[in-house]
Amino acid sequence: MQHPLRLSRRETLRRLAALAVAGGAFDGSTAAVAAGKAEIMTVQGSIPAGRLGVALPHEHVMSTFGEEPRYEPGYDEAQLLGQVVPILKSVKALGCRALFDCTAAYFGRDVRLLRKISEQTGLHIVTNTGYYGAADDRYVPPHAFEETAEQLAGRWVKEWKEGIDGTGIRPGFVKLAVDAGPLSEIDAKLIRAGALTHLATGLTLAVHTANNPGAVKEQLDILKRTGVHPGAWIWVHAHQVAHPDDVLAAAGQGAWISFDGVRVGQEGENGQPGTILKHLVLLKEMQKRGLLGQVLLSHDGNSFSVGKDTVRPCDALFTTLLPTLEADGFSRKEIDGLVKDNPQKAFTVRIRKR
Repeated sequence: MQHPLRLSRRETLRRLAALAVAGGAFDGSTAAVAAGKAEIMTVQGSIPAGRLGVALPHEHVMSTFGEEPRYEPGYDEAQLLGQVVPILKSVKALGCRALFDCTAAYFGRDVRLLRKISEQTGLHIVTNTGYYGAADDRYVPPHAFEETAEQLAGRWVKEWKEGIDGTGIRPGFVKLAVDAGPLSEIDAKLIRAGALTHLATGLTLAVHTANNPGAVKEQLDILKRTGVHPGAWIWVHAHQVAHPDDVLAAAGQGAWISFDGVRVGQEGENGQPGTILKHLVLLKEMQKRGLLGQVLLSHDGNSFSVGKDTVRPCDALFTTLLPTLEADGFSRKEIDGLVKDNPQKAFTVRIRKR
């Protein structure tokens, strides 16, 4: 089979059309988005992007993170549903309408349960394809070290075209992660595989990168060499940066910046609890630079974690951060952009080329 990056424009369009007939792939053209055909893939099927509503773009409905890696998570379904459904219903009552589940394969992804939870809560839930390369590669399956980036991309594209594990449930984005420091060989391979997957599917890459601006530059260089625009890439956990300047270069290129660790807890400076003060500082800096349109907000919550009794909540955005922004003078348009418009734009399925 010809390498996807070497296809002629005519052949690329022909194959995209064939995918649309055979597997429901979306037209990734700018014209389709402008014409109101933008779509987001949820565990219950595709929806128009405009129907997404207020969204949390980085949460974990459930996970086995910290446990031994395994493809089949083996949850106690009754226990999990009994805990997760009430939590997510309460979040929906606060105004949330959609949630992007970032639990990757090999540390707890279970798309059948996600579909049940979506049905029982009324939330749009979006699952993922891809592999998690942080945590010293603990959750990277052995075959990923042996296969090429093209082969890995083939696995992820197959999940998009055919559904995950015979369920017909298709991923709505690519979840990846890299370790601290310069990109390792396997991390660089995962990023390249993600870029190739994007070119074949239009799925956005959400990459756990945290306070690692050097790795951001390396990732964006890989995307550039592969022909992918930075607008197809999300810097996950960017709120951990040491200084707001660290995120400005990436945002200025069109990348998405995810401040997703919203927490309340111990009182901090000026009486602002948890991470709220830091998020406010970061958001005001992005506002000043005219870059709020590149920002995503979420909690990195976890409603059910095997082996742990604690729950990382996903409500502080609604109960604390958004009221803080409003009190600080952020306009309703700006706030709606952060929690509604930006997630729609970031996760619309369309191919973004340089």
